Amino acid sequence: MDSILDSTPESSAEVIYRGRIVDLCRERVRLPNGEAMELEIVRHPGGAAVVAIDDRDRVCLLRQYRHVVGGWVWELPAGKLDPGEGPATTAERELEEEAGIAAADWQSLGRLISSPGIFTEVIHLYLARDLRALPHRHEAHEVIAIHWFPWGEALDMALRGEIVDGKTLVGLFRADARLRRPLPGPLAG
Repeated sequence: MDSILDSTPESSAEVIYRGRIVDLCRERVRLPNGEAMELEIVRHPGGAAVVAIDDRDRVCLLRQYRHVVGGWVWELPAGKLDPGEGPATTAERELEEEAGIAAADWQSLGRLISSPGIFTEVIHLYLARDLRALPHRHEAHEVIAIHWFPWGEALDMALRGEIVDGKTLVGLFRADARLRRPLPGPLAG
């Protein structure tokens, strides 16, 4: 299977903006059907998110202030991949930093593409169990409250639309499916 980040055989890129986290590029590409077009692409290093479930079947959700969407959002512990860091390492680091948790049992829940029309961001999802508490280390720009919800209540929050963050929704529902039945085969990607 081709990587989702493989470029087309013919493309040229111009960096319009280089930022701390993302770069904005203008790319002239030739599509598989032969059509040429110009795209604006936000290049992002990708990230990892964690569905952490404790021995009482509670899941860790963060209530995080997000200026971009105008308020508070329920999210899984998550963050961007640092240079040279693999997704599993990012997941472990973010769970510790944001939620103050370490896990002994890790399972991949696959990946998701956040917005394939303009972003290169790929988010790797993990299920973490066999947890132990550590001190959290929130960064200065993170305004976070840590909450633990019974598993069923968190799923109900997702179904009622109280949870609107895409990675959190996908993570919760994939974890629920994984906990109910084994996967029919290996995860993609």
